[in-house]
Parts: sequence; C-alpha cells; structure tokens
Amino acid sequence: GAQIFADGGLDYLGNPSLVHAQSIVATLITQVVLMGLVEGYRINGGPAGEGLDKNYPGEAFDPLGLADDPDTFAELKVKEIKNGRLAMVAMFGFFIQAIVTGEGPIKNLQDHLADPTVNNGFAFATKFAPGNL
Repeated sequence: GAQIFADGGLDYLGNPSLVHAQSIVATLITQVVLMGLVEGYRINGGPAGEGLDKNYPGEAFDPLGLADDPDTFAELKVKEIKNGRLAMVAMFGFFIQAIVTGEGPIKNLQDHLADPTVNNGFAFATKFAPGNL
C-alpha cells in the first residue's frame, strides 16, 4: 500500500509491465470512472440488469437462490449495504494510515504487535499536539 508513495511507484507482482501505479489520485479516479461505467451500464439495462430492480442484485448474481423469499431478500439487501459501507470505512482507514505513517497496513500491524504501547493511533495523534510540534 505505502509503496505507491515511493519514488518509483507500485509495480504489481513486481512487474512494471502489468500495472504501474504512481499516483493514488490517478488510481482513485480510474476506479471511480470504471465502476461508474459498469454500474451505469447495469442500471440502463445491460445484460445483468434486464427485468430486475435496477438498484439491487438478483438472478445471475444469486445462483444459490438466497433471495427467493421476499423477507429474506429485504434483509440481505440491508446487510449488503451495511457491509459495503463498513468496507468503505475500512479502506478509508487504510488510506489515512498509509498517509500518516508512510507504511502499508501489514507493516503497521507488525509494528503494533511488536510494541503496542508505542505503535498505535493515539501515539501518532499526540505527535501533532501543540506541545510536541
């Protein structure tokens, strides 16, 4: 994660010819544009959206038939939205953590497990207190 901030950027699988990411902003913009195009295609009647509620999955996205019961389907929709929001908050936390520490989430976890009293969010937050600047 933090390698994207390095001088050479981030090479996925160590191969610069696959995906060479040098800017987190460019990566974010690319992700938003691509997901917007896919969702727009689905909502406007693409093959995965024919005859369905345009805002919720089903049919091809439900091969096990988990949403056949309307009550269960309503509950699963709420669970999916909540899980998606939780995942977005978690990713935002990873991004902020990488920006503040300059390290990726695995390295930060290893540092925290090695010395939990020194490597934690409170310790980083107190570095910005007026008396410590």
